[in-house]
Amino acid sequence: MGFSALLCACVVVLCSAAPVKHPQRNDRPIIGILTQEVDNESMRKFGKTYIPSSYVKYIESGGARVVPIRLNQSLAEHEQIFRSINGLLLIGGAVDLQTSEFAHTAGIYFRLALKANDGGDYFPIWGTCLGFQLLTVLVAGENLLSKTTAENVTYPLNFTAEASSSRMFTNFPSDLRKALSQEPLTGNFHHYGVTKEAFMGNEKLSGFFSVLSTNIAQNGLEFVSTMEGRKHPFYGVQWHPEVNRFQWDPRYNFPHSSNAVRVSSLLAEFFVNEGRRSSHRFSEAAEESGALIYNYNPVYVANISAYEQTYFF
Repeated sequence: MGFSALLCACVVVLCSAAPVKHPQRNDRPIIGILTQEVDNESMRKFGKTYIPSSYVKYIESGGARVVPIRLNQSLAEHEQIFRSINGLLLIGGAVDLQTSEFAHTAGIYFRLALKANDGGDYFPIWGTCLGFQLLTVLVAGENLLSKTTAENVTYPLNFTAEASSSRMFTNFPSDLRKALSQEPLTGNFHHYGVTKEAFMGNEKLSGFFSVLSTNIAQNGLEFVSTMEGRKHPFYGVQWHPEVNRFQWDPRYNFPHSSNAVRVSSLLAEFFVNEGRRSSHRFSEAAEESGALIYNYNPVYVANISAYEQTYFF
């Protein structure tokens, strides 16, 4: 079972006596988290969709607030939410990447973000595990997944040559980049992934995303584990950075070393800082307050799942 459970900054130096103007930063960023469809029979009594609290805490720890995005809303409602938030997180789970409501709704936001970014309206998207896989489907236009089981294991990242110039890892100290390539700091909980061969063999996918790291699955296949958009601020990790700080079930290999915590912290800050570049906002304070995750209470589910707490909708 996959748990569910970061930007295109171009600096141009102008030879001019006039001061360089920097874009105004949004210091009250709000990240939308798309709710996931409940696939655990024991949790169905609480609601039809959910967000594990680990993802919420992860975003909040980076300096943003969270808006849960419900499925089964109208296109007009999703468009209004898109204009109000500053980024989107697609979490993990176990639903169909083409026919599920999660996939359908994510597609709406992906297309809105694609159009916005192409028009100069900055809007980042981050996909974790299933969210990573879904981004590949949305870009490639087909499901390229194959069996690449890495269930309840931790890995160092096998960085590619493009990782050193990537936006995602640009603010990582050299010692932490080294640790990430040598120590098992990434928690993997998936059965499927996109092999490097399939990824690089698809022109749409390899043209849209840079591969930043790969790993070897338990069956020996090499899969893409980290990617970022070449032009667009879209990011994906097949592993789970949120578990390093916010999930503690001793049955699972959640990395909790000091370096693992640093990796999680920097990636959360990175994605939130991407959200700071978005100028989207709610039209009214009352509308903003009513949309935030603070209006909901998480449920204790450690006795029936790998999560400590989960929000249900």
